Amino acid sequence: MIQRRTMLRSDENKIESFGINSTCYVWKRRNAANDPKNIIPTVKHGFGNIMLWGCFSAKGTGQLHLIKGMMDGAMYRLILGEHLLPSARALKMGHGWVNQHDNYPKHTAKATKEWLKKHNKVLEWPSQSPVLNPIENLWRELKICGGS
Repeated sequence: MIQRRTMLRSDENKIESFGINSTCYVWKRRNAANDPKNIIPTVKHGFGNIMLWGCFSAKGTGQLHLIKGMMDGAMYRLILGEHLLPSARALKMGHGWVNQHDNYPKHTAKATKEWLKKHNKVLEWPSQSPVLNPIENLWRELKICGGS
């Protein structure tokens, strides 16, 4: 059985720079529709978001990395080498730590699986089950706190 303290959870997520990508309701007084506190700024044509990669364990948070451009399998392996492994060392994960990530195609590509097998263990994980990974709660907090 895998102990929580040996797990290093990682994921990437899109963060909206202006507000959140969903409907937002506000209570307003009559004739106050244009009051600045009732308006959420937006950016048209997709320039209002960033993509981040991050990780954490029971021992703390690891590195946060801004992803520039479109991520492919090669870029994902580079991120793992430059940010996941140093995070594991900084968090003093020791030997035998286990990585948990979702089964996004870039994570399950043959070259990525080989890279991961060489560097650490990976938790077997059902496809399309992001709600089971606690890092999703951290992303939610970042989105809520970042939008206020």
